[in-house]
Amino acid sequence: MNPHSDTLTTADGRTALRMERRLAQPPQRVWAAITQPAHLARWFPSEVSVELRPGGAIGFVFPGSGEPGMTGTVTDAEEPRAFAFTWGEDHLRWEITPEGDGSLLTLVHTFGDRFGAASFASGWHLCITALGQLLDDGKVDVTQDTFGELHEAYLAQFDLGRGVVEHTADGRRIRIERQLVRPVETVWAELTSGTEPLKGTPAPKGFTAPRTPPGPVSEVHAPDLLAFTTHSGGEVRWQLTPGTGHGPRLILTESGPGDFDAESALTAWQSRVDALAARLPEK
Repeated sequence: MNPHSDTLTTADGRTALRMERRLAQPPQRVWAAITQPAHLARWFPSEVSVELRPGGAIGFVFPGSGEPGMTGTVTDAEEPRAFAFTWGEDHLRWEITPEGDGSLLTLVHTFGDRFGAASFASGWHLCITALGQLLDDGKVDVTQDTFGELHEAYLAQFDLGRGVVEHTADGRRIRIERQLVRPVETVWAELTSGTEPLKGTPAPKGFTAPRTPPGPVSEVHAPDLLAFTTHSGGEVRWQLTPGTGHGPRLILTESGPGDFDAESALTAWQSRVDALAARLPEK
């Protein structure tokens, strides 16, 4: 199974991840592997129950999660060409095209959370690799060990780590949003270096950038949030919110007074966040 292409497009607030893979098996065998629950259980990220018809119900249960399963609706079931369904607010469409003695499998995953795209791509990369192994010889040997490396590669490919300068009612602000790949407790420990910050004390070095000396902590809720005031009267906020994949979503902002040099701030913070993200897969 060889990669063909992975692309990301965004329009009208929705993002579409498109992944293509060549498979050595004919469409009918691929169809069975992506629609029959017994086969899906070997490579899909959840257990699946499905009424294989347009309008039919489809259910997803993650083993051992202790959470109620999610449900969706089959939107397409055209054997052996197309299988599509909703999953929460997302839509997944699998297309199988004959190609020589084998098939071209195309997945289009459409969703609202653009910054989750690297997590989705990494997860599907591993799942489709397992699908290829299942079809080749029935032996699935895929682990999550490479998830962090894959995630960072997809994040770079899709240009998902770049921050922006925003114009708000209170002035200019920089904002960086980035999905991270380790648990929130690991990220917090990396930022604090093991010393828990206290309100009114200088912000730990891990929360600062070279151009932003540590000011006093104005708000702290471990392990989710730290804010501190800057010497110019602005504010830096680190928020670690629930994310996709294996870690939290980092949202970093800095705002400042009227003469706030947002472009320089963005450059400094971008370097800081990139360095943090590069270290995390090794933790």
